[in-house]
Amino acid sequence: MKKTIKLSLIAASVFALTACNQEAKQEQAPVKLDTEAQQQAYGIGASVGNFLNKDLADKKELGIELDQTLLIRGFEDALAGEAKIDEEKIREVLTALDTSVRTKQEAQAKIEAEKSQAAGVKYLADNAKKEGVTVTESGLQYEVITQGDGEKPVATDVVKVHYKGTLLDGTEFDSSYSRNEPTTFPLNRVIAGWTEGLQLMPVGSKYKFTIPAELAYGDRDLGKIPANSTLVFEVELLEIQDEEKSAAAE
Repeated sequence: MKKTIKLSLIAASVFALTACNQEAKQEQAPVKLDTEAQQQAYGIGASVGNFLNKDLADKKELGIELDQTLLIRGFEDALAGEAKIDEEKIREVLTALDTSVRTKQEAQAKIEAEKSQAAGVKYLADNAKKEGVTVTESGLQYEVITQGDGEKPVATDVVKVHYKGTLLDGTEFDSSYSRNEPTTFPLNRVIAGWTEGLQLMPVGSKYKFTIPAELAYGDRDLGKIPANSTLVFEVELLEIQDEEKSAAAE
């Protein structure tokens, strides 16, 4: 909480200072960034400015729009040692602001989670009717893109795969193909949809999995993956690793 308040104070102060200098911009000398010290000083200002720009935009999206005139006046009064409210009151009102932001964020996240859940239910129902789609007892859906002829892994195996993960709208949130490097992991330490699905695949296969939220990340909001998201993965099983490689991966 203290860190959030501190950032809010810094952001408000920088914003006010910037606003105060708006009219003087035309008279300022050109910015010199020839030395490392100059670049460092400018970099600090740009970094804080970027933070402030996003912070104010995020608050505005939540319906919290701060009065810029009062921001400037507060800065000027504090700089002159004539702040109209004391530090204790400042902490109180900024704590209330942070609480309001969190409350609105939670309400927004709940709405988005409900939308994701409804979209997932509809997508799964429609997808299950498509030719070539198999639905398991757990609700996992899969399609065979390429059928290999190797062994199938068990839950305790370590496997090496290439994969791409997308949301229902096609947004890619992760891909080993993009990194140009396969990934290796114990099969019993990933989401349930992967643990179940990869055990259906012979080595050399490539499957498409549609994984309900309850077999993926459930109601957790992971940023790129909203809460209650049904996920689509294309997975290529490259190998089941031997005991020596598995021990190294562990």
